[in-house]
Amino acid sequence: MPAAPPPHAAEPAAAGASPAAPGDLPAVPGGAAPRPAAPLRLDALEQGSSLGRDAWRRLRKNRAAVACGVVLVAMILACLLVPELSSYRYDKADLKLGAQPPSLAHWMGTDYFGRDMMARVFFGGRISFAVGIVATLVSFVIGVSWGGVAGYFGGKVDAIMMRIVDVLYTFPFLILVILLMVFFANDQTVLYRAWKVALGVFVQDPSDPSYFPIFQIVVVFAALGGISWLTMARIVRGQVIALRGQPFIESARSIGVGHAALIFRHLVPNALGPIIVYTTLTIPEVMMTEAFLSFLGLGTQEPLSSWGLLASTGADAMDLFPWQLIFPALMLALTLICFNFLGDGLRDALDPRIRKD
Repeated sequence: MPAAPPPHAAEPAAAGASPAAPGDLPAVPGGAAPRPAAPLRLDALEQGSSLGRDAWRRLRKNRAAVACGVVLVAMILACLLVPELSSYRYDKADLKLGAQPPSLAHWMGTDYFGRDMMARVFFGGRISFAVGIVATLVSFVIGVSWGGVAGYFGGKVDAIMMRIVDVLYTFPFLILVILLMVFFANDQTVLYRAWKVALGVFVQDPSDPSYFPIFQIVVVFAALGGISWLTMARIVRGQVIALRGQPFIESARSIGVGHAALIFRHLVPNALGPIIVYTTLTIPEVMMTEAFLSFLGLGTQEPLSSWGLLASTGADAMDLFPWQLIFPALMLALTLICFNFLGDGLRDALDPRIRKD
């Protein structure tokens, strides 16, 4: 009697069927042909994102901030190009013409001396923007350095440095700037003699009086930038204190990274969000202060022009020649509004508490 086959023995292959290869797909019940697996689509995967990319995406959704940014870029380009392309120079006088209202020949009219207001307004925009940007950069460098060092070291270093900031805060801002302008922006100071020595490297006659208004503008840069860094220092200090105990700082310190590198290569770059926002809000504040100083006669001086100086000159004859006040005042107001809207948009876009949507 033959032995029974062992249990669970494999059934013999059907006639005509070839044995399955190792890489073959399994058969589908019902005799249907096997379907290959759908290829993995890379675009279906969730793409990784960075804080900067997310911030740019959120900023683009803020139409008011984007529009204001476009307007600011257009105004800066106009201030750079219009005085160069215009057939009238900002300082070319025509006493026979005198003050004329806006016309096809002079789109913004002329001033008392027959100078084209359009050329003067856009040339004045150069100085106003330069004062705002350069003074803010001075404030940025001083404030970031001061606040970063104070927040990183803490303890007595932080206490001494921030008490100095508190003492400076007690002085009225505008009065302090006015005092600096009165004492340093004249031709009898050591600072002016040093200016002439430095200017002698580039020009043949540094004592030419026409260079004195440029010296006053440089003093404005230094005075405004040297006073407006206090709030920046406090903001940076607070951000550095919040970040200095993070694991990435401890890791960098464990591999021997120095104090300066920790502050300026690791801590400050990770705190740039609030710093950038405050910087965009500082520029219009500095421009407004320069306009006020020029209105008082302590800022930009003739033959140069700025929006504050033009507004001051136009205010003296507002009843007779209103266009001399309207155009520079509108340009200054539009710039300040655009910077504030852009700053608000950047604040919302760079806020890490806003979830990715």
